[in-house]
Amino acid sequence: MTTALAPAVLLASPAFADTNQVAASTANPPAPTAPDREAAEDSAEDQAEQDRKTILAIIADPMASEYMKEAGHKAIADGPAAMRTFIETDQHSIRLDDYRIAIMRLLHSAGPSLKEGVKDFLKTDGRTLADLRHFYEVTQHELRDIDNRVEIARLANTAGAALKEAAKKALLGTPADRIAFLEQGRHIAQAEDDRVELARIDEGWDGPLLSEAISKLLNGSPTPAELRHFLEVTQHELRDQDNRVEIAQIIDEGGPELVKAGRAALAGTPADRAAFLLTGQHEARKKDEKTQQEKDQDKNDDKNDGQKDQDSSGPRSDGKENTGTGAGNTAVAPQSVSGTQLASTGAGDTPVIAVGAGAALMGGAGLLLAARMRRQASGN
Repeated sequence: MTTALAPAVLLASPAFADTNQVAASTANPPAPTAPDREAAEDSAEDQAEQDRKTILAIIADPMASEYMKEAGHKAIADGPAAMRTFIETDQHSIRLDDYRIAIMRLLHSAGPSLKEGVKDFLKTDGRTLADLRHFYEVTQHELRDIDNRVEIARLANTAGAALKEAAKKALLGTPADRIAFLEQGRHIAQAEDDRVELARIDEGWDGPLLSEAISKLLNGSPTPAELRHFLEVTQHELRDQDNRVEIAQIIDEGGPELVKAGRAALAGTPADRAAFLLTGQHEARKKDEKTQQEKDQDKNDDKNDGQKDQDSSGPRSDGKENTGTGAGNTAVAPQSVSGTQLASTGAGDTPVIAVGAGAALMGGAGLLLAARMRRQASGN
């Protein structure tokens, strides 16, 4: 009885039962239960939500381009598989292009060193994302600082005292100091120099309009930009207005050449008016003076010629009467109505011969004069 019961006991033992259950489960696996399905679904949903959050963080990065943002939103809309592909593959290739584009854009505001560095960097193929990121985040700033140093040194060479001192201080500082100087510090220092320059201009300028404007500006609270604009633009406009007033005063009582040159300057450019006041007015005055001297000389010559004509009809140095036969001399002795001689004087007097209208009388008068002179000579 015991022997017959043994197989039944073995089959009923737990170990055997487990073996049979394993075999049965291997041949015919059971369907998953409801809790198993819920766990798998929850896991998939959690992964999709995590991927969605990851993509949103990627496209929120300041370096993300519009193309990166569009691709990220599309992956979210297309579902879990598309989001996985975007995270594992697409974002990296897009990011490479974004860095290349960002580095190329540096050229727009680059100085010589940075510009050359960008071109050399992009010529090399096979740049990794790490290479691109390092150039954008580190190398570009090193090259930009070199350009900033060059620019600050250039400013210092032509600057006033305040700007020169600020530039030297920036050169000895940090890259951030040099950036701050170029963005703001240079303008503050330049304003100090501009105030000094405006005071110097005011001291050396006589025009009322410019001087009044400078005083008003300096007594107010001008910004650095306002001071610079006044020096670069406004002062030249006011200077030209003062020049116009001065030219009008100069030509008011000037000679013909001065008036002509002054009017031409008033109708010309600011440079023409400045040139007139500097040299043109003096040249025009010389022309007017020369013309006046020539007129005065002509008057003197006419006066001298008249005096010579008058002297030619008076007594001569040898005691004889000038007969008036010199060049240009047409003076004659007065005549009576009949044309006879009006006067002859006594001894020692020079006889005056009356000239008649007829040519015959001229010849006879000559013979008579010669005979009379011989008689007087013999009588003496």
